[in-house]
Amino acid sequence: MLTSLQNPLVKQIRKLHTAKERREQQMFLLEGTHLLEEAIAVDYPLVTVCCTLEWQERHPQLWNSICQRSPRTELVSPEVLKALATTIQPDGVVATAPRVSNRAQSLPVTGLGLVLETIQDPGNLGTMIRTAAASGVDWLCLSADSVDLDNPKVLRASAGQWFRLPMSVSSDLIADISQCRKQGMQVVATVPTATLTYWEVDLRRPTLILMGNEGAGLSDNLSIMADVQVKIPLSPGVESLNVAVAAALMLYEAQRQKSFSH
Repeated sequence: MLTSLQNPLVKQIRKLHTAKERREQQMFLLEGTHLLEEAIAVDYPLVTVCCTLEWQERHPQLWNSICQRSPRTELVSPEVLKALATTIQPDGVVATAPRVSNRAQSLPVTGLGLVLETIQDPGNLGTMIRTAAASGVDWLCLSADSVDLDNPKVLRASAGQWFRLPMSVSSDLIADISQCRKQGMQVVATVPTATLTYWEVDLRRPTLILMGNEGAGLSDNLSIMADVQVKIPLSPGVESLNVAVAAALMLYEAQRQKSFSH
């Protein structure tokens, strides 16, 4: 059992709390039973799994699955586990997993895509991943200047859907969106000054929905690329909605329209 915070493995895993180290080590953290179960359900590779004795005894079947999949498993003291985790009250297990190398793939040109520009809050991003998966979005694309996809808070806020939704990171959203337009996809931008309300647009055809930064919204460079600009109506005196709430309204309107077309 690992009991020292000075253990080399413990030090290495703790470094993954920072984006810089996640990039350098090409690994990220999985914290908690639910995320680990989701990773195993889709056969996502694991590198190291650390848990307390109490957690191991509570989850014998999951532990057996972990031992079959992970090249290294370690029992650790509760103090070490707490140091490994980024949460205040970890539930007894932390794992490391390799970063996905194909996140920079080209965008699909079918279905419903959600494109996110310069999203900074990991809770917002994780919530949008969860909502996109729940509402039937086919894929999500994130600008490279956004919060890391594998930020621990993003993973937790996604409630495990992080493993199930196809996602990519774009270093050039303008070029990628242009390519989708050339292939016939409709591009819809959410802009507060738009004249059309979001439920007035046909979202049943292959569509990209563009959502912007929490404070600044969509950049002009992206909003002018849209075939259609839409707004979400707000009561007087209300400036804006949280971006994750706005995304949910757009995505579920697309789902509603599709359900009526069948």
